Amino acid sequence: MPATCVVGLQWGDEAKGKIVDLLSDDHDFVVRYNGGANAGHTIVWGSRTFKLSLLPTGILKSKVTSVIGNGVVVYPPRFLEEIDQLLEAGVPVGANLKVSDHAHVIFPYHMEEERVVETAGDGGAIGTTGRGIGPCYQDKVGRRFAIRVGELLDPKHLRERLSYVVPYKNRFIHALTAGGTHTSKSFDPAAIADEYGRYAERMRPFVCDTTRLLHDGLKASKKILFEAAQGSLLDVDHGTYPYVTSSSSLPAGIWGGSGVPSKVLTRTIGVVKAYTTRVGRGPFPTELDDGPDGLGERIRRIGREFGTVTGRPRRTGWLDGVALNYTTALAGVDEFSLMLLDVLSGIPELKIATAYDLDGERVTHFPSDAHVLARCTPVYETVPGWTEDLTKCRKVGDLPANCRRYIDRVAALIGVPVMVASVGPDRDQTIPMQ
Repeated sequence: MPATCVVGLQWGDEAKGKIVDLLSDDHDFVVRYNGGANAGHTIVWGSRTFKLSLLPTGILKSKVTSVIGNGVVVYPPRFLEEIDQLLEAGVPVGANLKVSDHAHVIFPYHMEEERVVETAGDGGAIGTTGRGIGPCYQDKVGRRFAIRVGELLDPKHLRERLSYVVPYKNRFIHALTAGGTHTSKSFDPAAIADEYGRYAERMRPFVCDTTRLLHDGLKASKKILFEAAQGSLLDVDHGTYPYVTSSSSLPAGIWGGSGVPSKVLTRTIGVVKAYTTRVGRGPFPTELDDGPDGLGERIRRIGREFGTVTGRPRRTGWLDGVALNYTTALAGVDEFSLMLLDVLSGIPELKIATAYDLDGERVTHFPSDAHVLARCTPVYETVPGWTEDLTKCRKVGDLPANCRRYIDRVAALIGVPVMVASVGPDRDQTIPMQ
């Protein structure tokens, strides 16, 4: 198969990184096509754990070329920091990493703009990571003030662009705080040009036309693995708007975010957590908001449900079959992986939402508009849990009967076969189900 995509089917944090890591052995390229340093992957590799927020998961495999596509927004300090962390750990990083010259660049004023908007206190906050992702994408589609990675490599051009962009950004950010109690920073275009010029020289060996690189790879019968950042319910078009990310986190983003046409994508693997989580604001019908001694906190504690990038505690809840039916169809999923099953061990009864009550009417469709979803109450199906410790299971026959029934029920609900079941963070805690 020339191209495979791994996509999260919930609100992100589904443990996609583990599946990408396992599949990367059989691919020549691993490609990030959307998002930025707001999307974290935690990879357990031998005795070491790596937390990556910008570099593709495939970077841990020296024989695989990891690609940051044009659809990603790049924060150079984070890009270089992750490279340095890997080098210090003995992971080779060199010709196996490429970043698109057309990827857009995050600058300090993007973060300040986001901070000002999120802390305005006017009810408009959406719970972002504060990494400047949204403002950078706004500049990209606005065309006038965006700067791409390739432009960093031309010092004179970069200085000229910043001399125009930064004064505008200063006026704009100051206007956002005018008359209020918040203050804002001012930025010096020359200082930013010097700082980013230094980053550019370190980035230069990695920068190329990644679209041509991937096209040449396809002509040479190379295999491509695409990894989506965030989850399908955060897609800017089809997610729970406005509580979404600023890019397409569905496979639909591959064509625009990498330049690789959709017709080469022949396999799409959805990744599903055995329960549901989300970070930040927005409606969450199956949320277990039951206090410090409740099931929601238990799942958060056992599942270590804290943001890879921000450390924020994730909201937790039961599995949502309505949402999964929606995202499975959107993503065109062929099969799925069910993750973190071990976290549910010891819970006597498990619930799965199979419908919603919306203003007194039972519905099985997912309303992606946040103001409508907020009015939905889940209709649950209750299934028996299990007490056994799943972390010791290594094959299907080791799984307790009720766990296998739970897996089968999820597969039946979303209508595609399950590829693997994950019962722990290690590679050998991944059980093939086919």
